[in-house]
Amino acid sequence: MTASNFQPSLEGEARLLLLIEAFSRRRRVMEGRTKLAKLDFFLRYPTYCERALRIRRPDLELPRGTAEPDVESRMVRYRFGPWDPAYFALLGRLVGKGLVRPVPYARGIGYRATESGRSMAARLKGEPAWVDMSGRIELLRRHFDLSGTTLKRFIYDNLPEVTQATWGQSL
Repeated sequence: MTASNFQPSLEGEARLLLLIEAFSRRRRVMEGRTKLAKLDFFLRYPTYCERALRIRRPDLELPRGTAEPDVESRMVRYRFGPWDPAYFALLGRLVGKGLVRPVPYARGIGYRATESGRSMAARLKGEPAWVDMSGRIELLRRHFDLSGTTLKRFIYDNLPEVTQATWGQSL
């Protein structure tokens, strides 16, 4: 994979906006980039998302057809698991457009959707192309609203093929 494979895209911005909006409702905040990256991993790799849901909630009735082909762009194995080098640019673009704002929280900097970001996220959720992903985000919000460290540990404990990849290897 070349650096050009990790360029920010409008699809990446939309996906992160939807995630941040879902996890920063009311007075909540998306707690840092580690949590964002691990949740984004489950969005981009629906087969891992379904597997993780079955591990964490074996009693959960999953909608038929949940595991669809993995999405448009790959992630790489980084120090703390799956990562996309475009996150810094994507978050910068969302902040620059006034859709997300950085917010301090107990362990560092988190992210919260602004009113404009919430409005944009609501419009995206109504678009047919984003309905399935919005549904997966809600499943993640209900069953994986955990700290970034806990999500990282879950991936390490349950998805060894992801964490045993060498640093920089495409997932």
